Amino acid sequence: MGELMLAYAVKKGVAGFVLNGALRDLDGFRDTNLPTFAVGVTHRGPYKNGPGEINTPINLGGMVIEPGDLILGDADGVLAVPYADAETVLKAAQAKQVSEEKLMAAIHAGENDRTWVDKALETTGCSLLRG
Repeated sequence: MGELMLAYAVKKGVAGFVLNGALRDLDGFRDTNLPTFAVGVTHRGPYKNGPGEINTPINLGGMVIEPGDLILGDADGVLAVPYADAETVLKAAQAKQVSEEKLMAAIHAGENDRTWVDKALETTGCSLLRG
């Protein structure tokens, strides 16, 4: 996918892209600030006559995405949430965020006891190097 398809998609109101393929004309994508996830960058042009389908399940890196799924992405990657599960997933994500914020605060305050990690490693036979 390149800058011409990007311009057309922006004109149509597309909110972002997830590609199981490569981008070209990378500067054009950077200039739009449109969320774009791809597996790489190439100098080569696209096929003009397929293959491709619309409104059918797809598999991206082992993750099945169904038509209508919500797509979320950040610098770490992309995930798909079935629309019917969106509210449940949102509540779980919010609870996880609160939990991790508390843990991060404890770490910064020096109050996080991680001795359980050493014990778990020792019981599995791992050698611990202490500095």
